[in-house]
Amino acid sequence: MLELSINNPDELVKVAHALSSHTRIGIIKLLLTKPNLNVVDIAHALDIPVSTAAINVKVLEEAELILTELQPATRGAMKVCSRNFDDVRMILNPIASYKNPNQIYEVEMPVGHFTNFEVHPTCGIAGKNGMLIQEDMPASFYQPECKNAEIIWLRQGWMEYRFPKTLSANAVINSIEFSLELCSEAPNYNNIWPSDITVWINDVEVGSWLSPGDFGDHRGRLNPPWWNDSSTQYGLLKTWRVDNHHSAVDNVIVSSVTTQDLKLDSKPFISFRIGIKPDAQHRGGINLFGREFGDHAQAIVMKLQYTE
Repeated sequence: MLELSINNPDELVKVAHALSSHTRIGIIKLLLTKPNLNVVDIAHALDIPVSTAAINVKVLEEAELILTELQPATRGAMKVCSRNFDDVRMILNPIASYKNPNQIYEVEMPVGHFTNFEVHPTCGIAGKNGMLIQEDMPASFYQPECKNAEIIWLRQGWMEYRFPKTLSANAVINSIEFSLELCSEAPNYNNIWPSDITVWINDVEVGSWLSPGDFGDHRGRLNPPWWNDSSTQYGLLKTWRVDNHHSAVDNVIVSSVTTQDLKLDSKPFISFRIGIKPDAQHRGGINLFGREFGDHAQAIVMKLQYTE
């Protein structure tokens, strides 16, 4: 659920503008029944010019009402669209007293604050001011300066993080989601370099996402000046979500794992592991982006929806 407040007018105006068009409403409605459509598919389905579809997709993307990702096509790559939210809630009177039965607990974890790892070259860690360790030296991941990481890459293996869970004893978690910017890991970069990236929560495999490539066709919006143009530039913002019914990546169901399977009450923390399975069909590595790299100013965000 996307929650908007009058106390954040910029975000409220952006989303309200995105929803003020019959064409854009039509695109959102279309993606409800037909997820993962490209711009040409949307144009044909709504009987509008491709240029019109592209403009309106961009508006929805900027408002984060839909997600887009590049996938391999017959010629180069194509932009594929999917819905990001099922509900939008606008709070126009934040002073009014009300009890929201679905409360939100959110934590953002810097990508350098990992608690465990298993990595194999090519691998490395960089911060906003330069390289933090020597490339292709897995043992260097134990160095304390790795806490300042803003981008981490590895060809094989995984990274693990532990998130706090300071909820009351009466809290019942209805859903958990992790969102982060990521892509594959290729030499320099390669927009068509598939990689099956898998997430585990509390050691339970939740599901995988096929990253289409390691992106470098434009410079990452947040990348520091010292970062080379020939290196990985940006990733895609992806969300793994588990609720009481199933697990999904960007609202596309990937497994039957539910919150009950995760045993979220068994520990005072929640573990999040992301990596490449040894038997994955596409072992194309992974890049993890922090707040200072890529196109999205966030690290790894955990969001719990709960009731008391």
